[in-house]
Amino acid sequence: MPIRWGFLGAGWIATRAMAPAVHAAQGARLHAVASRSGERSTALAPDIVHASYGQLIEDPSIDAVYICLANHQHLEWTIRALEAGKHVLCEKPLGLNASEAQRMAHAAEHADRMLVEAVWTRWHPRFRRLTELAHSGALGEIMSIDSAFTFPGQIDGNYRSDPSMGGGALLDTGGYQVHTWAALTGGAHIVDVVQAHTSTGPSGADLTTSVTAVMDGVIRATALSSFEQDEAQHLTVQGSDDFAVMGIGPAFTAWREETSLIIGKREELFAPVDAYQVMIEAVSARIEGREAWVVPIGDSVRVAEILDAIQCSAHLP
Repeated sequence: MPIRWGFLGAGWIATRAMAPAVHAAQGARLHAVASRSGERSTALAPDIVHASYGQLIEDPSIDAVYICLANHQHLEWTIRALEAGKHVLCEKPLGLNASEAQRMAHAAEHADRMLVEAVWTRWHPRFRRLTELAHSGALGEIMSIDSAFTFPGQIDGNYRSDPSMGGGALLDTGGYQVHTWAALTGGAHIVDVVQAHTSTGPSGADLTTSVTAVMDGVIRATALSSFEQDEAQHLTVQGSDDFAVMGIGPAFTAWREETSLIIGKREELFAPVDAYQVMIEAVSARIEGREAWVVPIGDSVRVAEILDAIQCSAHLP
C-alpha cells in the first residue's frame, strides 16, 4: 500500500511542484489536502479535501503530513502532526530559529515519528555527487565553499517581507547555502561567523545578507542571499587537490532540466530529474522501513544554529 500523504497548505510550491511529485512518485499517494481555499485544495487532485488543518492531522487514514505553510506556522503544525502520530515533511526553514528546530526534533523523537526538512535540492543527483566527492577525499581537504542565490523578488504583502513570520532573504535562499555547508562537511561542527552584512527593507526584513565564515578552523565559506539583486545561483567548492563547480543549470533549484558538475578539467552531465519526486519517494520508503537517504534532522538543527549566528552577527531581528 502506498504512503498516504496529507498536505497542509495548497500554495505555489504545493501546486507547482509537490502535488505533481506525489502523483508521479512510486509508493506515495496524495490522500488529503487542507488549506484556506477549498478550490485550491481540490485543484491538487487529492482523494479528500479537509475543511481544516486540525481535521486533516486527526484523519487516521493519513500516514504522513507535508507542511507548506508560512514559516512561522511550521513549529505549531509540525508538533501537532507529530503528536497525532504522523510522520512529517516540513518545508524549509524547519523553524524560525534553533530553539524551534530543537523543539520540533525533540517532539519527533518523543512521538517516535520521522521529521524531515524538505530541502529538496539535497536529493538532486548532482548535489549528491558533489557531496560524495567532498566526503571521499576526491577533492582533497575542503578549503573553501563559495555560493550565491539571489533574485529580484516582489515580496510586498508576502510573508517573506515580515520578520515575525520568518521573512527575509537569509531564511529563504540562505538556508540552501548553509545546508550545503552542512552536507559537504558532515555537519559543520564548528562555525565562526567572521563577518555578516545586510540591507533591510521598510518592514525590517533583510533584502540582502552576505556572510563570511570559517568552519572547523580551516574551511572558508561565503554565501550571498538576496531578494534585490539580479538573478544568480552559483556554487564552487575548492579542495586542496581539485575543485568542483555547479555547471549547467541553477546551482540550487535545477528542476526537470539537464545539469552538469565541473570537476577540475572534466564535466559530468546529469539527466533531467524531479528532485521533489526523489524526495517524496525517499521519505515514503523510509516510512515503510526501506533503505533510503533523507536529510538528517541533526543537519537541520545545526543549520538553524548557524543561521541564528549569522542573524546575530548581522544584527537582524
